[in-house]
Amino acid sequence: MATRSDLHGLADPELEAWVAELRGGPVTFDVREARAQAHARAVARPPGPALRKVIDQEIPRPEGFLATRLYEPEGAAKQVIVYLHGGMWMLGDLETHDRTCRRLSEATGGRVLAVDFRLAPEHRWPAAVEDALAAVAWVSAELGGPPPVLAGDSSGGHLALLVALRLREHDGRCGGLLLACPNTDLRLTSASVEQLGHGWGLDVDSLRWAVAQWLPPGVASEDPAVSPLLADLSGLPPTVVITADHDPLRDEGDALAAELRAVGVPVVHRCEPGMVHGFIQNLDLVSPAAARATARWHRDARNLVVRAPAGRRGV
Repeated sequence: MATRSDLHGLADPELEAWVAELRGGPVTFDVREARAQAHARAVARPPGPALRKVIDQEIPRPEGFLATRLYEPEGAAKQVIVYLHGGMWMLGDLETHDRTCRRLSEATGGRVLAVDFRLAPEHRWPAAVEDALAAVAWVSAELGGPPPVLAGDSSGGHLALLVALRLREHDGRCGGLLLACPNTDLRLTSASVEQLGHGWGLDVDSLRWAVAQWLPPGVASEDPAVSPLLADLSGLPPTVVITADHDPLRDEGDALAAELRAVGVPVVHRCEPGMVHGFIQNLDLVSPAAARATARWHRDARNLVVRAPAGRRGV
């Protein structure tokens, strides 16, 4: 793994200014306050592109219903991307990632289904995974087309991986995985966690606290059921893994790509030089370099959607 001396500098002066401002802000461990801050940021930022249709609807899940938002661009492909948002398993909703999903739909030409899954600490593992599985089942039953691609950023990427593994176990099908800066190992012991755990956009103390809120009593962080890097990854579908140079999660994302390759899974992997955690979400509004890196992510996403297989048994 890369050491701190191997890091590139931040990609441009605009990103340097953003990181400097971030380092002056407080870190909160209050869930309600953090959710309110995330919602306020979502409302304040510019909207994403207009699409042909954007439909809010509730879909069934075991013991209730699940709020979703379906994005459909002009001339939409049959492929559906099920998007699971980041936010340390505790934050985020349909509004916080609305711009991200609109841009992903426009860039890929595919329909995107955003899922408002249940959050910790009110709902611990496996609630979010079960909600995402319900969304995949609904897509297959109601929208048809090829098996959906699972996508997510940060903890949403982690959930997408867990869902893909569950689908494989239960003879389900997944058309691909699209992961940006994903959590893959909840032990949080990598070199990049130690080197970059403070002051780079994702605070490792907050992350360790979030893991403790998400895992129920009796489930350890080294359990492969919650740390997919430690699981058998064979038989997963083609996967895109994008990591960021200055991200505490860089090493575990890079390790995931290496493990997938080792078991024969087709992988596109790139560590974006000079980038920080979560750059794909809204840092294009701040940094030209982040905008270019996000465009590369969108290119990878479109290639995955275009080439997504019709599905294989167990995938």
